[in-house]
Amino acid sequence: MRIAIGGYEHLTSNYVTALSNLGVTPIVTLSISDKELTEYDGLLLPGGGDINPIFFYQSNTASQNIDTALDVMQFTLLHQFIEAKKPILGICKGMQIINVHFGGNIVQHCHYAAFHEYKGNDQIHPITANPQSFLARLYGTSFSVNSAHHQCLGRLGQNLSPIAYSYDNIIEAIIHDSLPIYGLQWHPERMCFSHQRNDTVDGSMVIKYCFQI
Repeated sequence: MRIAIGGYEHLTSNYVTALSNLGVTPIVTLSISDKELTEYDGLLLPGGGDINPIFFYQSNTASQNIDTALDVMQFTLLHQFIEAKKPILGICKGMQIINVHFGGNIVQHCHYAAFHEYKGNDQIHPITANPQSFLARLYGTSFSVNSAHHQCLGRLGQNLSPIAYSYDNIIEAIIHDSLPIYGLQWHPERMCFSHQRNDTVDGSMVIKYCFQI
């Protein structure tokens, strides 16, 4: 199995390690031809800086570490894998890219950002999953995850459904209504294998589910 990671090599080592430990061949790339697409089994959109607000028709009020060229390449990869109906997992910024692609928008600085943003380390907090969701089947309806974001989903994109929330009503996970597209606001790659934590669930389980490993 080959999974594309849509990011920069020097910023995606944790994703590469997690997928490799699951027996997957991860390929870090920002450009795939339509011919090459047949060689891939899925796409992982990693975390990172904030999306340029021009993509959701807003001016910049609180977005940071913007890389517009990267945004464009990630949106392009996302479109290609959607057209191919292949599994897609968006993590943190990756989930936000998915939401914007489908017409949603982003809250550029969450009201409760102090409880979610990166402060030298990931923060930890509980979330609640929809009882009918795959997350509930994996982890139960209440469990703890890591957190390293100051932005969150605003208006949901078309055909996307929220399946988990934090205690302050921030959307923590989404799923597409008919395609194998998943989004997580937390970082499962930092919750498994050598990064396994005693205060969170095992992140490898959700990665395995989304890519059917």
